[in-house]
Amino acid sequence: MGLEEKPTDLHKKNDKSDQTGTICVHAFSDLTYISPVVFLYLLKECYTHGTLKATTKFRALQHQVFQVLHNDPQPGPSTFVIQCLYVLPIFGIYCEGFSHLIVSALRRYLKLATNQADSLEAKDLAGQLFLDIVGGSLNHDERIVVKILEVFDVKLINIGKVMCHAKETNDSSGDAAKKFVEQYIFGLVESQSYLTAVSLLEQFSIRQSGKSFLFTMLQSKEFKAADKWATFMGNQMLCVLVQEYIDRNLLKHAYDIIKKNNLRQEFPEVYHKCKESSLKKLAEKGCWEVAEAKTNGDRQLLEFLVYLAMEAGYSEKVDELCDRYSLTGFLDVKVPEASLLQNRFLHLNELAVEEIIWVDEVDGLCNATCHIEGCKVLGLDCEWKPNYEKGSKPNKVSIMQIASDKMVFIFDLIKLFEDVPDVLDNCLARILQSPSILKLGYNFQCDVKQLAHSYGDLECFKHFEMLLDVQNVFKEPRGGLSGLAKKILGAGLNKTRRNSNWEQRPLTKNQLEYAALDAVVLIHIFRHVGSHSQPATGTEGHEKIEWKSYIVSQMDNIKKPKKGMKSKRKPKEAQIDEHCQSS
Repeated sequence: MGLEEKPTDLHKKNDKSDQTGTICVHAFSDLTYISPVVFLYLLKECYTHGTLKATTKFRALQHQVFQVLHNDPQPGPSTFVIQCLYVLPIFGIYCEGFSHLIVSALRRYLKLATNQADSLEAKDLAGQLFLDIVGGSLNHDERIVVKILEVFDVKLINIGKVMCHAKETNDSSGDAAKKFVEQYIFGLVESQSYLTAVSLLEQFSIRQSGKSFLFTMLQSKEFKAADKWATFMGNQMLCVLVQEYIDRNLLKHAYDIIKKNNLRQEFPEVYHKCKESSLKKLAEKGCWEVAEAKTNGDRQLLEFLVYLAMEAGYSEKVDELCDRYSLTGFLDVKVPEASLLQNRFLHLNELAVEEIIWVDEVDGLCNATCHIEGCKVLGLDCEWKPNYEKGSKPNKVSIMQIASDKMVFIFDLIKLFEDVPDVLDNCLARILQSPSILKLGYNFQCDVKQLAHSYGDLECFKHFEMLLDVQNVFKEPRGGLSGLAKKILGAGLNKTRRNSNWEQRPLTKNQLEYAALDAVVLIHIFRHVGSHSQPATGTEGHEKIEWKSYIVSQMDNIKKPKKGMKSKRKPKEAQIDEHCQSS
């Protein structure tokens, strides 16, 4: 079998590397007369002359070794790799990486092709290799020791056979081998190499250690090793581990063990408590459809999700879940309104918005454009229906919100694009490409990309003038726009409906208010920062300069501006001063 990917692909384009690549191709094409030393030397040459990143080179070489193992290495692929492992320590810094490389390549090879005689011989040779490494006559990392034992499937009987052949013992029953291995494992435990110790206990089927060993690993926070050990020991030890996690308030670890090992019946309360915690986090992010899917139809979890929707004031989600799953006793319950939510979230009426106008026909589009063109500062935002299928394309942008001081226009992009695409293109171009209107957005780079992807035929989304992405101005945008609103205005935004169905028509009153708030709050953040000096951040004048430095003009390719970069376009600076003063 020849090489499909030539080693020269890794090399620099010079005479020496080309010569090395030619020798490698020739040598690797037939390993019948290639010794392990020569093979490893050529492998090193391929690596050292490579120009790719280390990880990429490693994977490429691993693939090459996998291929050349088909090319008659003598006396067989498995045995040849053992011989290479004996030689590798003389290669110094390359030993550890190349050891993992060739053993991983052999593991892949053995899944597709096996040589019974070669495998049997290699098992005993791997046993001898293990003894030599443990005895100190050969230097290899303990992780490669585990990998060798796993790939060659070395058991205690193989270790005993090698020890008996070397006349280290006359005991052929395997007791001496077991004692030898246990002493080595005890040393690993003493040095706190718990994961390696557990891997060897599992490999050699040694089950003598008990709860004290488990507690020691937990005390050292070696959770991966503890999980592996308990899984090997069986359900009884797994239940002990879960209880320990519960007692230590490590509920996520407990839940993972319960789920992975089907222990839901043994720990029903913990299972539901962790699921509820997961649902709550999803609800807080507005991922209601994902949360609903995570319930798997469990009535108790569905009812909990309804309570979360009620707490968030998401009345339409309450109705939707109750109707879909025939949940009773909720529909007559009053959804909590102002008393609970006003203290936590900003409301539209606090921002003095006089009207939300839905725009889905040509007359409304033209009227909205005329009004917007008379404004100096606008807030922009977009919404689209989320798509939770992996690998699938995102849905089209459904609506675009454009907010002025007192009014918010919500454009039904889907309908307008279908009915009057040319008029839509012209109207939005007049707004988005106007050098006299400052457009505010938050992470608007994402929205712009999505708009261009959804409506590639429109020119209006390919050119932007006077665009300020508020996110770029602040060094700590934790919590998104809601966190920024809380920091600047004293109250955050209720993001419950962020991932709702924005393609449904008509949108609910709550959806309209959510969409409007996301756009108009940008104007209030801009005005507040522009008219108040910020403690510990500088003077009012400094804040104005910061605003100016982030004004960008976007054409075709959307690139995120570098923080602190001053705009070289003086007219823009003069205009932003005017906007700040007027606000």
